[in-house]
Amino acid sequence: MAAPRSFLWTRRIFLTLLTGFVVLPVYVMISSSLKPLEDVSGKFEWIPSGLTLRPYVDIWDTVPLADYFVNSLIVAGAATVFSVTVAIFAAYAVSRYTFRGKRVFTVTVLSTQMFPGILFLLPLFLIYVNIGNATGIALFGSREGLILTYLTFSLPFSIWMLTGYFDSIPRELDEAAKVDGCGPISALFRVIVPAAVPGIIAVAVYAFMTAWGEVLFASVMTNDTTRTLAVGLQGYATQNDVYWNQVMAASLVVSLPVVVGFLLLQRYLVTGLTAGAVK
Repeated sequence: MAAPRSFLWTRRIFLTLLTGFVVLPVYVMISSSLKPLEDVSGKFEWIPSGLTLRPYVDIWDTVPLADYFVNSLIVAGAATVFSVTVAIFAAYAVSRYTFRGKRVFTVTVLSTQMFPGILFLLPLFLIYVNIGNATGIALFGSREGLILTYLTFSLPFSIWMLTGYFDSIPRELDEAAKVDGCGPISALFRVIVPAAVPGIIAVAVYAFMTAWGEVLFASVMTNDTTRTLAVGLQGYATQNDVYWNQVMAASLVVSLPVVVGFLLLQRYLVTGLTAGAVK
């Protein structure tokens, strides 16, 4: 049965408004990043009268953006690798084995997503400071400390998500691997992991995006040498002025790796979030 014309027009109007709501901020960012500062500070013009690429050159000199970029890559990359690695082993154990405390473990892992991150800010700060005073290991203000911090909220979700994905993989695959002489670890990496690639990629993208754009913990747990991009963008605001054109240009540059990665992995990401890997 064909849809009524009223529904078709309502859908078109809704999709048009939604597209404009999404595209409009991006257009404002791009146009503002191509204007001189005096044009951005004045009345907004939808069609810029003068375009310049100077803001994209100045962003690297106004603040040490390259250093922040390296810090973000190291922190987000390491947090993603550790999160995915630990989640694979933990999710495989929860999905395939029965052990004492399994239900408590799964409920605890899932319940951590109920609390806002700000509740953990002060406890983690005190823990890092006390560890540094007792052992000399400087976790506060270091990349390592920030990586551990990001694991506290990316790892539980990764375990929970991969557990559900591993549950969708038939156990007959494990049994067939054991018949062929594989042990548990060998079956995991030779059979389960290849079948769960979409789910693993989805978890990796989530962990990376969470660490890449996080502001709260990065603003407290870092210093001038370990500052990440999300916090470093505040450096374009001085006591005298705000370099809005550079802010927009830097925001676009910061977003580029995430956008490119999402477009390249979109096919796996959608599959990992919506389906299992039954083969």
